[in-house]
Amino acid sequence: MGDIFIRQATIEDMPGLLAIYNEVIQNSTAIYFDEALPLENRIAWYHQRQKEGYPIFIAADESGVVGFSSFGDFRPFPGYRFTVEHSIHVRADARGRGLGPKLMAPLLDRAKTLGKHMMLGVIDADNSKSISFHERLGFEQCAMIRQVGFKFGRWLDLVIMQKEL
Repeated sequence: MGDIFIRQATIEDMPGLLAIYNEVIQNSTAIYFDEALPLENRIAWYHQRQKEGYPIFIAADESGVVGFSSFGDFRPFPGYRFTVEHSIHVRADARGRGLGPKLMAPLLDRAKTLGKHMMLGVIDADNSKSISFHERLGFEQCAMIRQVGFKFGRWLDLVIMQKEL
């Protein structure tokens, strides 16, 4: 991998972002979808984030999109308006190279700029690497919700981690 830079995503980045997303869907329990998504799904998601004023950042190098991060509303009720839930995903061949913190930093900055108070990470309980990653960035586990997901023929538990902004 060459030089990696972080920037706001554009609509042209959605095919690369989708490739990462679908690889995660197909090969992990990090996303609780059973089937790969079509490009139209990520384009609609992109436009919804734009409408809400929420960011999508990408990490890119000469090969294209190697990671992305975003956040959105935790729940669609007024009382939760100061809480956001984030996601970060990195292309399989770029994992373990320090992109996570680089993709998280602008998310935290943007959330603070937007007046958000709390950022949540909702993580499959078996994903110890993601849990450790969040702990290193100052997130604390605040909940474990058992058997709320189902994928690959088994029940899945969720860990919720939070960071005050």
